[in-house]
Amino acid sequence: MDYLPLCFKVKKRSCLIIGGGTIAYRKAVLLNKAGATINVVAPKIDPKLADLAEQSGGVLTRREYHSDDLQGHIFIIGATDIEPVNQRVAHDANALGLLVNIVDSPDLCNVIFPALIDRTPLLISVSSSGAAPVLARAIRSQIESSVAANIGELGDFIAERRSAVRVALDNSESRVREFWENMLDSEISERVLAGRNDEADKLFNQYLKGVLDKSDVMKGEVYLVGAGPGDPDLLTFKALRLMQRADVVLYDRLVAPAIVDMTRRDAERIYVGKARSNHALPQGEINQLLIDLAKAGNKVVRLKGGDPFIFGRGGEEITALIEKKIPFQVVPGITAAAGCAAYAGIPLTHRELSQSVRFVTRHPKNG
Repeated sequence: MDYLPLCFKVKKRSCLIIGGGTIAYRKAVLLNKAGATINVVAPKIDPKLADLAEQSGGVLTRREYHSDDLQGHIFIIGATDIEPVNQRVAHDANALGLLVNIVDSPDLCNVIFPALIDRTPLLISVSSSGAAPVLARAIRSQIESSVAANIGELGDFIAERRSAVRVALDNSESRVREFWENMLDSEISERVLAGRNDEADKLFNQYLKGVLDKSDVMKGEVYLVGAGPGDPDLLTFKALRLMQRADVVLYDRLVAPAIVDMTRRDAERIYVGKARSNHALPQGEINQLLIDLAKAGNKVVRLKGGDPFIFGRGGEEITALIEKKIPFQVVPGITAAAGCAAYAGIPLTHRELSQSVRFVTRHPKNG
């Protein structure tokens, strides 16, 4: 391991950027997000950089770099396009035992900036140790696609309750760890991610009480997920996240095998596909199966081709779930009509040609 990964708290602490151009500004944006006091030394300073530094309470020094500029700062960034200046900054900083980053010169750095996914309070960083930044950015993009955009809200939800849970569970490390692991894998976390915090708080209190009473209060939930027209790349982030959480997956004939394979590996998979006059399970039995599986405490994904609410019988299924008070979520998918039209380059609406869209089926319930 070439570097020790750490998180560095710079809030209200003095950092120095040598350089006043676009690259310096990009580094200043990161420092500003972390609450640092930003100081800049450069003959010319970009107006956006100057504004950011002044807003942070920092000082602008419009002249060439001097070695004594480093005094009083905890972190130094060299962001000039003049190699001898960058080398001198690195040498001076190392002589003073300061942390220093020289942009695009890993050999001159004792710290480097990783590719970052910011979901405060959750931070995920990926580094190639300065060897291949483009690779680190590519890996970051892959990770980012599987991390909910509002996962930070779940982090805040947990942070607000950590102390109370630890006290309630007598500071037992194993019990506390098991509690949070189970909570994260429950419908509580999904309520938070869906922005339904009041419901999440109520369920959380029930869950904690159940743990203390040694009773099982965790319930199952059903996710109606639109699998789109067949291309796995057209799945939503939320669809993929819920597919990875499922204990049981019920899937249709129109769901592509590649999409079924993206569900959790150890999930039970049940085929409930239907073709005209050839139903693996009648709709009523599917409805009951969803209810039974959820009542048994399972997280159930109902995978449907296209969109669940466009000829997908999703309305019938949620009606059955509502009657039995089974919690559920619906994740829209790209209906085949929209997907095929998009691939063919045909807009479904056009201000000059088409002002409406109509979807029609040949198969009514009793037809």
